[in-house]
Amino acid sequence: MSLPLRSATSLVLGIATISCDRSSRAPEATNSTPAAAVGQAPATAVTFAEGFTGSVFADSLGPARHVAVAPNGDVYVNTWRSPYDTARKVPAGGFIVALRDTNHDGRADLIRRFGWRSEEGGNGGTGIAVYRDAVYAEAGPVIVRYRLTPNELGPSGAPDTIVTGLSTKGGHTMHPFAIDSQGNLLVNSGSKTNSCQVEDRQAGSPGRRPCDDLTTSAGIWRFDANRAGQRFTPAGRYATGIRNAGALAVYSDGQVYATQHGRDQLAENWPKLYDWKQSAELPAEELIRVERGGDYGWPYCYYDQNLKTRVLAPEYGGDGKKVGECAKKGSPAAAYPGHWAPNGLAFATGNAVPQRYRGGAFIAFHGSWNRSPEPQEGYNVVFQPFADGKPSGEYQVIADGFAGARKEPGLAEHRPAGAAVGPDGALYITDDRGGRVWRVMYGNQGASGDR
Repeated sequence: MSLPLRSATSLVLGIATISCDRSSRAPEATNSTPAAAVGQAPATAVTFAEGFTGSVFADSLGPARHVAVAPNGDVYVNTWRSPYDTARKVPAGGFIVALRDTNHDGRADLIRRFGWRSEEGGNGGTGIAVYRDAVYAEAGPVIVRYRLTPNELGPSGAPDTIVTGLSTKGGHTMHPFAIDSQGNLLVNSGSKTNSCQVEDRQAGSPGRRPCDDLTTSAGIWRFDANRAGQRFTPAGRYATGIRNAGALAVYSDGQVYATQHGRDQLAENWPKLYDWKQSAELPAEELIRVERGGDYGWPYCYYDQNLKTRVLAPEYGGDGKKVGECAKKGSPAAAYPGHWAPNGLAFATGNAVPQRYRGGAFIAFHGSWNRSPEPQEGYNVVFQPFADGKPSGEYQVIADGFAGARKEPGLAEHRPAGAAVGPDGALYITDDRGGRVWRVMYGNQGASGDR
């Protein structure tokens, strides 16, 4: 069930980014430079649920993935260009973008790029976090830490390498992560395949048992955020059976949650068991409460939101109804429509967040590519209520219309990718199609842009 959306509001404010100091030293940060004057960007009618208002905080950043907000309100965005998508250009300079609103009008007017550079052959990354006066970011096969000094927007020194050896091969190469208050660094390693078939994504191909993907992927790995020089190994696995955690976030009680992208191609690979409508709707996307040692079923099982249970995957003898070994697998904390692709997750914490939303989760759905012949869906942001520390009640769509006229991956104007809540209660939503960052507020909360 969704909240009613008010009439469309065209968001036309944009920010032109400027980068400088284009030296070839990858670890070095660029110098701070005021952004150009606010200009006009192509209008996209993003609609917000009753009471919410949104504005463009920054624009034209390149493919903006995850976002983090520092205690002083500075915003950090990691950008990533798929190696298969060379058509979209990335602005010169580092893949990490630091944004500051110096005049408190709700728009970034100081923009700084640092980190790995596209002109050096880099592709950037997805994961990013602010922890103990430092910015942590994924950069391909590594996670690095940039130390900040007070009042500094971007770092001036080279980064520390916290984790090396992350896989960049297979179907899910990005590494979203979260850091809890104890310094535990929880990192996603997505599955190399769709469903661990002998022949990946081929009709009728059985699943491998045991699935050797689980040794180094399809799970969450734990590291120490305070220690440099760690290496990814099978021994660091914290939880398993998670096909691809598009986002991770820490709840106020310290509990880690992850969003899962469900498997594809039920009808395409198993036409005798599933019709195309079933394949469009199944399996559910999931919000998972990640427990140490937890097993959440992939590839042997998937979650059917209609039956409200995990069922055996067809690659392992399932028929769409058999439960079998899946009865012993961990269940999702909440479920959402199939193939919406949950890429961003943020919890609404702090006294600046209105009471009715405090403690809940905002989830940014990147949007589907594989629901044909049914319409593609997602491309929106929802609010998931929590009660007593757990998801409670139905989700509510709070922002929609990002895609514009066509909800298709290659035709959408914008695709929500990341979400973060600032110290003033503002929700920041990133877009890896148009490179935009929205700042969303509720009611009169921060109407003047004051922190």
